[in-house]
Amino acid sequence: MEKIRVLLAEDDFDFGSILKQYLEIHDFEVTWANDGKEALTIFKSEIENPFNICVLDVMMPKMDGFALAEKVIEMNPEIPFVFLTAKKMKEDRIKGLKLGADDYIVKPFEADILVLRLQNILKRSLKNTNIPNNKSKNESSYHIGRYVFNAQNYQLKLDENIQRLTEKEAQLIAYFFENKNQMIKRDDLLTAVWGSDDFFSGRSMDVFISRLRKYFKQDSSISIESARGVGLTFKIEA
Repeated sequence: MEKIRVLLAEDDFDFGSILKQYLEIHDFEVTWANDGKEALTIFKSEIENPFNICVLDVMMPKMDGFALAEKVIEMNPEIPFVFLTAKKMKEDRIKGLKLGADDYIVKPFEADILVLRLQNILKRSLKNTNIPNNKSKNESSYHIGRYVFNAQNYQLKLDENIQRLTEKEAQLIAYFFENKNQMIKRDDLLTAVWGSDDFFSGRSMDVFISRLRKYFKQDSSISIESARGVGLTFKIEA
């Protein structure tokens, strides 16, 4: 069985060394970079044999974790990534969420916490994207209003324009479509797509829903309506 490949970007030698050793004890294959620029070079060199997940320190020399994440996403929009930071600033957490981070871990933390977080993220990312029940496994594209959604290739198409999606965006669209025109409890949606209904996941979901509203704005028959304290409805007018 192939090991999960992790790109670790951490400039603190002692901390990075501990994390690398601990992850390897738990059967991860870890490539460690000491700064953001080195991490980007490594990521590019391994594009044909991609990493499964990235663990990025926010404060690094030459290129910080946020800038590195933006470059990584350009090359591989589907890869999950986690930020490590010594900061507790709300602005940093929001910035990480907007970039699509799967988690945001504030230092200091126990190494086994990182292992558990990575295992949970990978468990979710390895699940197949939810495909509506009225479609066969060989059929991965279906119509949502004026759009054509391809769940397998992570694409949302309107006429000749194609919006590339992250895996989580595709999972969220698929879940919404499968439950269209009915109220979905917020906790149910979080559990189905994020695997957790904690505060961090909730804020992350809010960011992703804002993205989907932008993606579907060209078709007025499609809307994502929120009922405060209740849930959401993915509405498609006939």
